[in-house]
Amino acid sequence: MHTDRTDAPVGREYVTIYVVFELSKSKWQLGIMLPGAEKMSRYRIDGGDLAALSGLLSRARAKAEQGGKPVRVLSCYEAGLDGHWLHRWLMAAEIVNSEVDASSIEVNRRARRAKTDRIDLAQLMRSFLAYLRGEPRVCSMVRVPTPEEEDRKRRTRERERLLTERTGHSNRIKGLLHGQGIRDATLLKGDFLSALDEMRTGDGRALPPHLKDELRREHERLLLVNKQIKALEAENAAAHRAPATGSVEAKAVQLAQLRAIGPQIAQVLTNEVFYRDLKNRRQVGSCVGLTDMPYDSGASRRQQGISKAGNHRVRTAAIELAWLWLRHQPDSELSRWFRERVGNLKGRIRKIAIVALARKLMVALWRYLETGLVPSGAVLRPSF
Repeated sequence: MHTDRTDAPVGREYVTIYVVFELSKSKWQLGIMLPGAEKMSRYRIDGGDLAALSGLLSRARAKAEQGGKPVRVLSCYEAGLDGHWLHRWLMAAEIVNSEVDASSIEVNRRARRAKTDRIDLAQLMRSFLAYLRGEPRVCSMVRVPTPEEEDRKRRTRERERLLTERTGHSNRIKGLLHGQGIRDATLLKGDFLSALDEMRTGDGRALPPHLKDELRREHERLLLVNKQIKALEAENAAAHRAPATGSVEAKAVQLAQLRAIGPQIAQVLTNEVFYRDLKNRRQVGSCVGLTDMPYDSGASRRQQGISKAGNHRVRTAAIELAWLWLRHQPDSELSRWFRERVGNLKGRIRKIAIVALARKLMVALWRYLETGLVPSGAVLRPSF
């Protein structure tokens, strides 16, 4: 029984309550439309106040039940800062909820358009009702991961953030030293702090005392981040050492068997996209945001580039992997395809072609994980 469509055939006759949320940190606005009502009722509660939300939904359900028919509640809100916990709470309360991609909702294209929470709530209700009527492309709904799938992504995302933080600390120390005429400092060697007393500026002076104190504190943070990165990578390696058959970890190990794919990129690809049940290559390209966006109106025809509507982490990893694929899989069919079209050209053409190669590579890797078909001409790592 599909209760997320108003026109879906069901075994019993239902009356439906429609609920939309406009979420913010401090306040939540709710729009509730009861069966037979022509206008949407609006309510405001404190953000995260589940007791007040339960009371509103209970009163709305009680009013709808006065007709003597079973009641179903359909709700939606824009995916954003609150994540997916509210969706899971609503589903546990027997409310069929959907999370809508906020960027997929059509808006007024005038240069100056009014935007308030009241207007946004009404627009969300109209889009939600149109989606339930089955109107195509009125908006896109987010696939909500399970708590386990969501938690698994923390491994690679925390490492990504720590690497950025380590680079920031390293650049800060090098910048401070460079401002004193000191170059090529080795920051992660054990004698860096003791060498501060021996360092001399470009004009022969010892480092100022306050600068040395700042460098020590910055270096301490750098060592802490580096220690956390090593611990996280060791934990990830242990989780992928003996994976269960059919698990996401097993898919990462399978990907890493291909030359050019290291364990870190394999984990990013599987934790972010290949854990999903993708049906075809179009879904793969859309999920990564590597599909083309044509502009064809009247006599104007041009390509606007890729959509960039998918997972930006996977898109970055896919383009990085495409460059690695050319180097480590030069005899593969995909590498030959790239060389035939690009040759010795440099610059913009080469960058455009590498994005096309990344999309083809992602589709080939999806087929490899689903069917075991190795990309044509690709070489596997030797097993030890």
